[in-house]
Amino acid sequence: MFVIGNLLSAVARVLDMALSLYMWIIIIRALISWVNPDPYNPIVQFLYGITEPVLSPIRRLIPVYITGIDFSPIIVFLIITFLQNFLISTLMQIAMRLH
Repeated sequence: MFVIGNLLSAVARVLDMALSLYMWIIIIRALISWVNPDPYNPIVQFLYGITEPVLSPIRRLIPVYITGIDFSPIIVFLIITFLQNFLISTLMQIAMRLH
């Protein structure tokens, strides 16, 4: 059973690192959007390409034209924080019990 515990612990750590990295990517995209970046820049295209699939469904739920402010990065930030506090800690606790 300790092998499954180690596997769950490793999955939790990798998932936590991936969520943290994605949170920073969301923050960078939000900051870049304030300065009207060049849409042909490869870095900007990468940031838009990796974040748009997550941000666009939230924009459909809360359209920007109603509020005038794009709340989708904030909502994604809150979802990532929830996943880190709930899912990651749950996986780690299960892994600890299997050791």
